[in-house]
Amino acid sequence: MKLSIIIPVFNEKNTISKILDKVKSINLNQVITKEIIIVDDCSTDGTKEFLKELDIKENKNLKINYSNNNEGKGASIRKGLLKVTGDIVLIQDADLEYDPNDYNKLLHPIINNEADVVYGSRFAGAGSTRVLFFWHRIANGLLTLLSNMKSNLNLTDMECGYKVFKTSAIKSVNLKENRFGFEPEVTIKLAKKGFIFYEVGISYHGRNYDQGKKIGIKDAFSALYCILRY
Repeated sequence: MKLSIIIPVFNEKNTISKILDKVKSINLNQVITKEIIIVDDCSTDGTKEFLKELDIKENKNLKINYSNNNEGKGASIRKGLLKVTGDIVLIQDADLEYDPNDYNKLLHPIINNEADVVYGSRFAGAGSTRVLFFWHRIANGLLTLLSNMKSNLNLTDMECGYKVFKTSAIKSVNLKENRFGFEPEVTIKLAKKGFIFYEVGISYHGRNYDQGKKIGIKDAFSALYCILRY
């Protein structure tokens, strides 16, 4: 069995090396091989140059795609999916907010054939979580509630960056959203097809805007639009 780890990247020069080291070093409980698929979304801070050096040095288990324009997380994930050869797909943000040490518990329901889709949850109480923005938490809760109403699920954290899919499931839906609208779009479309969802509590080491956090109020309105659209 093979795990394909898609890492969408945009201007993460300060974290990309660390997250790659963590992903490569993680020991999976099951007999699973890994491939790492990095999609650089037209970075301008030196990330692209760092990755090009890796492209030469690394082995066949590392694939790197470079976008000519900044298109967004959703577009990067779609490009990554085109490179996937594994049985399971895991989305890993490049900003160190999510810890690869959670991989084994995220993978467990799929490996045991209990789930088709597994979402991490920062609010399910299974790991340490940095305390940050009150209004972000309110917005997240509202978007999750509205998404649940549309999908008839009972997720606690629809917007969580950690999402794991059977490859056959994620490739069965036609994804269109280029930016953070990916989160509600993929949730609602997979739920409508009847795939089985599980949710797993994870640790979360959130960043503030001075540390490079990118999501903002415009993305919340975009997510709301996507919930209503799909």
